[in-house]
Amino acid sequence: MKSLVLAEKPSVARELARVLGCNQKNKYYFEGNKYIVTWALGHLIELKMPEHYDTKYKTWRLEDLPIIPDKMGLKVMKQTSPQYRGIESLAKRPDIKECIIATDAGREGELVARWILHKVHWKKPIQRLWISSQTDRAIKEGFQHLKPGKQFEPLFESAVCRAEADWLIGLNVTRALTTKYNDPLSAGRVQTPTLAMVIEREKIIQSFVPTEYWTLQANIGPLKALWEKNGEKRIFSRESAEKIKQKLTGQKATLTSIDRKPKSEPQPLPYDLTELQRDANKRFGFSAKKTSSVLQGLYEQHKLVTYPRTDSRYLTDDMEATMLDRLEAISSGYKDEVRPLLASKGRVLAKKVFNNAKVTDHHAIIPTEERLHLNDLSTDERKLYDIIVGRFLGLFYPPYQFETVLASFDVNGETFKVKETVVVDPGFRKIAGKSEEAEGNQSLANVTKGQEFPTKNIEMDKKFTEPPLRYSEADILAQMEKYGLGTPATRAEIIERLIETEVVERQNGRLYPTNKGKQLIELVNDELKSPELTAHWEKELEAIARGTGNPKVFLQNIRKKTENLVSEIKKSNQAYRAHNLTGSKCPECNSFLKERNTKEGKILVCSNLDCHYRKHKDPKLSKRRCPQCKKRMEMHEGKAGLYFQCRPCNVVEKAEEQKKSVTKREERKLVQKYSQNDSFGTSLGDLLKQALEEKD
Repeated sequence: MKSLVLAEKPSVARELARVLGCNQKNKYYFEGNKYIVTWALGHLIELKMPEHYDTKYKTWRLEDLPIIPDKMGLKVMKQTSPQYRGIESLAKRPDIKECIIATDAGREGELVARWILHKVHWKKPIQRLWISSQTDRAIKEGFQHLKPGKQFEPLFESAVCRAEADWLIGLNVTRALTTKYNDPLSAGRVQTPTLAMVIEREKIIQSFVPTEYWTLQANIGPLKALWEKNGEKRIFSRESAEKIKQKLTGQKATLTSIDRKPKSEPQPLPYDLTELQRDANKRFGFSAKKTSSVLQGLYEQHKLVTYPRTDSRYLTDDMEATMLDRLEAISSGYKDEVRPLLASKGRVLAKKVFNNAKVTDHHAIIPTEERLHLNDLSTDERKLYDIIVGRFLGLFYPPYQFETVLASFDVNGETFKVKETVVVDPGFRKIAGKSEEAEGNQSLANVTKGQEFPTKNIEMDKKFTEPPLRYSEADILAQMEKYGLGTPATRAEIIERLIETEVVERQNGRLYPTNKGKQLIELVNDELKSPELTAHWEKELEAIARGTGNPKVFLQNIRKKTENLVSEIKKSNQAYRAHNLTGSKCPECNSFLKERNTKEGKILVCSNLDCHYRKHKDPKLSKRRCPQCKKRMEMHEGKAGLYFQCRPCNVVEKAEEQKKSVTKREERKLVQKYSQNDSFGTSLGDLLKQALEEKD
């Protein structure tokens, strides 16, 4: 008898098959003496769409809403149905005794596998492979310590509740807004409160009125000091600032106090996914989605990091014994940093990192025991791996020890202060190269209380108060985490969804709301804009996953909420005007055309939802890059066939010239691109996007 192993992706299945000795390759699986390894392609099964319950729902009508099926049905996804049929035939084999679920060890991975097993009417035992890295050692140990499938049923119930809630609220509210206002308008339980936060920040910026203020700086002996009163360094009256300046002219400064405080900064904990996305955005300008994609490659293809979609920054107690192996594995790329740590047998100084109580499904993201080959990594992979390793190595170094010195001077009744930081022991900061120097190379080491100094070069600087900056992706991720919007695995997709639906734009690393987004937030129900409501739902889903929540009650409440939300939209008297209407008319139905930005350039689409007319406003953009300016080239059809053109550079290339041999690096990138199925988000967003594009 054999065990059927169900992986989430072909690339993972290949690795499992290799480790398990399944050398007989078939179209839909790998077979060995004890195991048969097959795979999904991301999701093979999805929730039925409205038209599968009733064909009348193919046409979007406000009067048909809300669409709330008594029981949500499942269907096989058409584009991946051959693979599903392959698994279905395996499930019927009499020599298979059990199924080992080996999909990603998280909520979505559980859903992928369980829906497949439900659809094939699986009745045999289920076991679960639950591992946090893809190394050979982790896989072998995981198969030696399989967990009973029943243990993960609450996780599956939580995943079902999440999927059905997104379907019921997202689909109904999106259809209601789209049909009511005759424009593709997308809303959802996570994306809408996220959009609301971006727009709220924009309102603060637009209503901000700059205020003038002045600061005073003086040279006191060898030191540069700032005027201060009751903790305030700004003076909001020019007249007051000038009076103070006059008081200071020609006066001596007396040191009234000097306060030295020893301080310590503990080693930072390793990354969870959200903080890694935030740091990568701040340091490298990576979008959250790009970080997720690069990280998945480090985890899946290179096997250099542990499971990425984690919300924990701690490690389990038993992992302390693996630290030396991990150091040895990375030593080839970090010789100088690792050498002293190997000499001390890999002793971790930040003991707080080992805490079983703070590890939920997965521990923090750290390097695996896989041997490092830096040359195999792309530039982006190297950047991300480097900061993961930096955090990891910091655990082996002592805390950062420093001393703050605050000196106060009296100058004719006015107070000036000088602050200095003195490094005592750089500790873990040696790794990051961030050791602080004494500010301005000043030194308060030799000054004593009561000492007098001459006051010179008194400067009065005029400045203006500034509004807060628009959110970067790092900022919005922090806000989403604060309010419990989404999960570490879904936040990147939510941000991308806001950009794809043209309610938010990404400009110079900041998020700007569009006119469409500003109008949409006025139309959406107040409750759906509230982060508190979504945070409450996420807590309920987490409780269900832990076995302490009630999935039936949750879904009953979601159904009631859906009815209320749709009812509010139907009764609304709000007005809306499409932000992208042009003066041109559709040649087929005479409605006005709208201009849309897509990855292929600008297109014109009919504003009539029942008309499917569309055409490219500008020539279609190809994926080929201009050899000079590196921008995407236009695609044209001429007498000699397809050709590419870059107008600014006047470069023209024939299509057939693209054929060339693929380098090893390009081959690796292609394998990574096409073997990855990004399951960081939900399939509902893609379905809504597809449906809206069909309607647009």
